[in-house]
Amino acid sequence: MNKLVVGNLVHRPLRSLISALAIAIEVIMILSITAILLGKISGFKARQNGIGMDMIVRPATTNNFLGMSGAGASIKVADVVRKIPHVEVVAPVNIAVTSSLDSIYGIDYQSFNALLPFTFLSGTPFQGPDDVIIDDYTSEGKKIGDTIKILNHDFRICGIVAHGKGGRKFIPIDTMGSLNGTEGKASAFYIKTEDPPRYQEEIRKAILATPGMSQYDVRTAEEYLSAISPTKLPYMSTAINVVVGISLVIGFLVIFQSMYTAVMERTREIGILKSLGASRTYIVSLVLRETALIAVVGIALGVASSYLLSSVLSARFPTLDFVINLPWVWKSVVIAFIGALLGAVYPAYKAASKDPIDALAYE
Repeated sequence: MNKLVVGNLVHRPLRSLISALAIAIEVIMILSITAILLGKISGFKARQNGIGMDMIVRPATTNNFLGMSGAGASIKVADVVRKIPHVEVVAPVNIAVTSSLDSIYGIDYQSFNALLPFTFLSGTPFQGPDDVIIDDYTSEGKKIGDTIKILNHDFRICGIVAHGKGGRKFIPIDTMGSLNGTEGKASAFYIKTEDPPRYQEEIRKAILATPGMSQYDVRTAEEYLSAISPTKLPYMSTAINVVVGISLVIGFLVIFQSMYTAVMERTREIGILKSLGASRTYIVSLVLRETALIAVVGIALGVASSYLLSSVLSARFPTLDFVINLPWVWKSVVIAFIGALLGAVYPAYKAASKDPIDALAYE
């Protein structure tokens, strides 16, 4: 049977190739959308880890992705939190997200740097209100002293730092407030504590017990980062499910059309097999094995192409955060394989139901 399966596919190389490519595209679609969406989450969490905070304080209405909800807290909250025992550093930040989803961090340099010092590759900290610090990814093709436009305002590059500390572009927090109409406001407050996590619960209770602070959201860094996941972000889970559903339909329809047409073209062949004693189970197995072989080739091609695409994009666009998620590799394999087999079920049943006498008389 295996020789017959391979022979049938080789006899129709173009159709077999197109079917395998459709399966490959299905896999690439699934892995690409998850690589982009989950990569954004992974990259965001990694950069938040690189800030050096132990806790974060935010207005209760602030989105987990800072900058999406605007700056809703008075910057003076930092002075209040600094007085709480076992708090070593409080760094207010005012984060704005541009139309290209670029996060611009408005920072108080001294306190933000005290969380975990910047690693300067060249240049210096802010020398004036119109200075900007950028990371090494953003600095490609740029140098100290160059002018770049941020939030429709011209800034002078004063420093280039290693990537991984929150955002990719940092401007003075007062300048950020002037640009977006949030003077004296902050999106969140990053806290460095004494001997974490020993005093963190005590600090949380003290912050919430402070007059005017009871409505604030106070979390440890671990709690904050664990809340940033597809299961906690409904729109992301929906987006992934939609893409998976579309991919499954594509794979199903292509295999259905391919195998149904193949069955119609091989009516006499099926009649001969049945006249020689082939059972319905044998015919069904024959069609499903052909489909399985096409699916395996397509899946292998899709996974390999996805990893190649990831390497190319990572080299060309290092800030894209295109990261293939290994669990989703296995999920895409299962989804594509099951979709292909489902697409072949009816053609296989159609082939097994043919009357051998009618099939032999078919021209």
